[in-house]
Amino acid sequence: MGIEKYKIMEEKYFKGKENQITADHLRAGETCIVVGYGNSMTPKLASGEAILMEPVTEDTILKKGDIVLVKVNGHFYCHLISAIRGGSYQISNNHKHVNGWVSKNNIYGKMISKV
Repeated sequence: MGIEKYKIMEEKYFKGKENQITADHLRAGETCIVVGYGNSMTPKLASGEAILMEPVTEDTILKKGDIVLVKVNGHFYCHLISAIRGGSYQISNNHKHVNGWVSKNNIYGKMISKV
């Protein structure tokens, strides 16, 4: 994406990290730019790479392989849904480390695209 287009997107959307502030913006119905740091999602996402996330609502369809902003055991992650069982979602990084199981209520955003 070109620099000018990225600047326009930053003006349009809240830009945040993997934290409660960004989760609150998503829960309020805002589409957000989220930047995660670390190597847990390589090569799908690089450390510091920005992604566009839409809010997760009751009507959002979540599936295995979706990258989501989620709170697991008190920590926020942009990680993968690695399995679904009933109304529970298993969250893992891209190297098959399982963070745990959560309900849809703990999933705040779903990746639409890289920025």
